[in-house]
Parts: sequence; structure tokens; C-alpha cells
Amino acid sequence: MTFSEPQPDPCLEAGRAQLGPGAVLMTGVAMDYPAGYATSWHAHECCQLLYAVQGVMVVQAVTGRWIVPPTTAVWLRPGIRHRLSMQGQAKVRSVFVPAGAAHGLPEQDGVLHVSPLLRELIAQAALLGRDLCAQRRGRLLAELLLEELRGQRELPFHLPWPEDARMAAVCEAVLADPSDGRDAGDWAQVLAMSSKTFQRHFLKSAGLGFGRWRQQARMLAALDALLQEMPILQVALQVGYESQSAFTLAFRQTFGVAPARFREMLRAA
Repeated sequence: MTFSEPQPDPCLEAGRAQLGPGAVLMTGVAMDYPAGYATSWHAHECCQLLYAVQGVMVVQAVTGRWIVPPTTAVWLRPGIRHRLSMQGQAKVRSVFVPAGAAHGLPEQDGVLHVSPLLRELIAQAALLGRDLCAQRRGRLLAELLLEELRGQRELPFHLPWPEDARMAAVCEAVLADPSDGRDAGDWAQVLAMSSKTFQRHFLKSAGLGFGRWRQQARMLAALDALLQEMPILQVALQVGYESQSAFTLAFRQTFGVAPARFREMLRAA
């Protein structure tokens, strides 16, 4: 299905399915998007699992932002307004899960690891589409997908977004230039407040201290640069690190692997 074809909300379609008592109501959707395409803001009445078989998408929601490479998927709760933007051509596969069938699944929006088995289950679910739960095979597939999803670990690809407009403006500036070295005290002066007041407002609004938030923003910017095949030293300098070794250490602490290894994993995906 191409991006230009408007479709009804899959959650509503799933809700109309006449299945037996206790059946899992799920639907799958396959969408192919051109490079640079961005959806409008929207929300669904059920949980959504978003996975890019090919390409990289950025998911922006009222609860945060995520960069989603092919080894990961985003889980969104019902009613969360969000939009997608594509970095390069992207083949996106979604699975919609009614809230009543989401027992044991994540209670917060976030990025999940996608195992090889889960990847194939998502692909099959998207292929079956709105007929996913119409036949016994599809219902068994849906149940296995849910069970596999419960075992996936959450990954630190989430960048929470502050509700305070002043703090959000600081975040926009950091994202525009991750190498910006201004600390909390510097930004406090820009906003004509004390450093302590700035830190308090930022923590309350974003849920993270400014220093930790900036490091997370730099790591997500680094992911984007790595996906564009930029040399690792150049990535390090671009996101505010003075050396490749310092960047590699921070990257490994965040994602569990070195930047070079992460790039190899993306190429193999």
C-alpha cells in the first residue's frame, strides 16, 4: 500500500470484526513511504506497534521523540497523538492491538528491541492486514506476536519533550546544534533565571535533568549521523564530543555496543 491511499482507522476496523469470545482482535497494516515524507498529527483508539522493515523513521509524539532504525520498533498507547517522518524511503509495518488485549505489554510509549522472530511475525501480520484474525492461523500468529512482544526489552532511544515552552525552546536549540556546549547555567542566563531555578523547571517539565537530556539528544543525533554513513570521528565532533574515544565510551554506555558495531548491525538488518 502506498502512502497516498487514505485508509480508515485500523482500530475501528478491528473493532467491527465478529469473532468468537476471547479472540484476539488485531490488525496489521503495510505502508511504503517516499524519502522525506511526513504524516499529519493523528492518534488511534488502540495500541500501535510501528516497525520499519527498510529505512529509518522518526516518531514524534506529545510524550517524546524517537529515531527508529530497522532493529527496533516503537510502541504507542491508545490516544497518543503522533506523526511520522521518513529519512530515506521507508517500508513501515504496523500492528494495532486493542487495549483489552494488551495485558503484560508496555504501559508507557517507547522503543523496543525487535528479535528476528518478532520481525517475521510483524511482517506476516502486516501481510494479512485486516484479515489477520479472520482465520485460525492468523489468530495463532497474533497470539504468538503478543507473547514475543512481552519479552522484548525497552531501548534508550526515547527523548522526552518538556511541556514548558521555555524549556522546549532550549531543547529545540540543542537539537539544531548538538555540539552547543552551553550548560544549564548558560541557558539559565538566556532565560533570565538562576541555574537552580532552570534545573528545577527542566526536570519537572522533561522528567530528566538537563545534562542527561542533552546527552540523550546527542546520542540520538549520533544515530542519525551514523545512519547517513558519516565517519565516526566526524559524528563525534558534530554531536559535541572532543574525541572519538570519548564519544565511543558514551555511545557504548547508552546503547551497549560501539558505534562501529551498531552501524554493522544496521547494515545487516
